[in-house]
Amino acid sequence: MRILENVITDRGSKYAVSGGPCTSAAEAKAFIKALCRNKKFAKATHNTWGLLTEDAPLKNDDGEAGAGMVILRMLEREGLHNHIIVVTRWFGGKHLGGDRFRHVQGAVRIYLDDLGTS
Repeated sequence: MRILENVITDRGSKYAVSGGPCTSAAEAKAFIKALCRNKKFAKATHNTWGLLTEDAPLKNDDGEAGAGMVILRMLEREGLHNHIIVVTRWFGGKHLGGDRFRHVQGAVRIYLDDLGTS
């Protein structure tokens, strides 16, 4: 599991991004469960994720409507299959509006750059 913390901060909200090999919905559930063993991630406002499996794209917005689709689109563009990416947000008290999607994209880009796929 690769975790990059404090990748973006805006108006009090903080973002982290993590990911790793994953091939199914069951593995995705196990990945999120493992991530949330870290109390910091368990207390996060949102742990949104996307995964392209051989069978179908999978995503979970975890209350951040539309964020999972943003992650899926970026995975599709990269052609990255069987690898889950989770964008975690800790809400800072001020609504970010549409900027939250820009931050999800930015976090995924930071992860992909760190992974060396771009």
